[in-house]
Amino acid sequence: MSKPPTRPNSAYPSRSGTPSLRDVVHGVMKIFHHEKESEAHQIFRQQVGHQPKPALGLPQTINPDEETVPGIEHPGSTGVIYCSDRAIANGFNYANSHEWANLGQGAPEVGPIPNAPPRPENIPLPVDSLEYAPTTGVKELREAVAHLYNDTYRKGKASQYTYENVCIVPGGRAGLSRVAAVIGDVYCSYQVPDYTAYDQVLSAFKRLVPVPTALDPKHKYRLDIEQTKKDILTQGLAVVIASNPRNPTGQVIAGKDLKELVSLSRENTTIILDEFYSWYIYPDNEKDIGKSISSAEYVEDVNSDSVVIIDGLTKNWRLPGWRVCWVIGPKNLITALSQSGSFLDGGANHPMQLAALPLLEPLRVKTEKVALQRHFKAKRDHVLKRLHALHLDVEVPPQATFYVWLNLEKLPPPLNNGLTFFEELLKEQTIVIPGIFFDINPAHRRNLFNSPCHHYVRLSFGPPMKDLDKGLDAIGRVVAAARLGGTKKMGHSYKKSLESSSEINV
Repeated sequence: MSKPPTRPNSAYPSRSGTPSLRDVVHGVMKIFHHEKESEAHQIFRQQVGHQPKPALGLPQTINPDEETVPGIEHPGSTGVIYCSDRAIANGFNYANSHEWANLGQGAPEVGPIPNAPPRPENIPLPVDSLEYAPTTGVKELREAVAHLYNDTYRKGKASQYTYENVCIVPGGRAGLSRVAAVIGDVYCSYQVPDYTAYDQVLSAFKRLVPVPTALDPKHKYRLDIEQTKKDILTQGLAVVIASNPRNPTGQVIAGKDLKELVSLSRENTTIILDEFYSWYIYPDNEKDIGKSISSAEYVEDVNSDSVVIIDGLTKNWRLPGWRVCWVIGPKNLITALSQSGSFLDGGANHPMQLAALPLLEPLRVKTEKVALQRHFKAKRDHVLKRLHALHLDVEVPPQATFYVWLNLEKLPPPLNNGLTFFEELLKEQTIVIPGIFFDINPAHRRNLFNSPCHHYVRLSFGPPMKDLDKGLDAIGRVVAAARLGGTKKMGHSYKKSLESSSEINV
């Protein structure tokens, strides 16, 4: 019996040559339209805390593979934590971190940079510093923070910050949590995309009723201040929270827009601004190098304008490990934060607060800003140039921060969504952050494929240049493989842990 003729290689499963209707349908089915069809998305949902939350406030189901602890529910992890866990499942560990390119890190490089003041190398430990510090922080450091803001943003203004307007906190999230803990039952406006921790804060502090605003890339993710004013009147918004400069888009609210946003604080609305990237501004004009941005410039009365500023040593001073940050606002807010801090975190590290004092000297800060802006602007330009060479142009280039908000929609599926792109880069020992983590969606109910952030990833140019190039080389390899028809090997076979490969059926 003769064998049937062999079929020539074809991209279509039913026959060679032009596609039949069956082939077209088969091809469409391979393009994921729902998270249940995607292995990367199922891995995400199976992480405890990432399942859609029940509608009636019932406790979230505990993963049966874990020990059930009555009354405890998982809040879900922020983007950096989830991505680090997934990287560890693919072989990453902190001992071999030099072998990986971490373009997901939300921290700047911490080593020396050209023309910057020397990095701290030792920490004094006077005996008094071994005691607890006050929950509002060491008075000398509070005074130094107030003086720096007055010197930088409030020269010539009648109303000046004092130490009573400053609360020292053990990190930005601690500051945000302290503030959230003292807010009453109110409607809170937030934007999408924005900083991932807002998702957990709006979930955990349930007296805050979240009201989202989607920012449009066509308008360069600009917050429409006039629309915000209308929303305050029609929706009864009592709190507006935002990062500025903006994480992850790299945009900034400045000038007239920032002045108008601050003015809303005089209309019975509290404005909470996360200003951790206030030095990471990249002006086109050389004479503007060294200028930073803060809502403090537009506050009229430091004790009656309800503007809350959160900042610290983490980003601008490039000292994320110190966990010394601050909240600035009216005096009566600071007394409330002292009370919430007494049961939330107990206060910032005493010796590190004392060690921070010389770092806030205004002349040193000016030198630091100039060096930082020149160095990070060069890194930004380098990354954008390399992405352009890969035909991955950034639709809204960053004007601030150290992040690139990269749209993947033009890539071949399934590489055109952030979670799958992230999983493929893990195979190349490179970490990025999928865009869905910046979709502040406290109930987690939205189909991830419907998220406005689904087709994006955040790339950080915080790391040193050699790490950036290593990561960009990996992105180039993955993109080149996809464009050459290698997508059949993508979107599946992901490791769930170091011990086993993925067993997810899609």
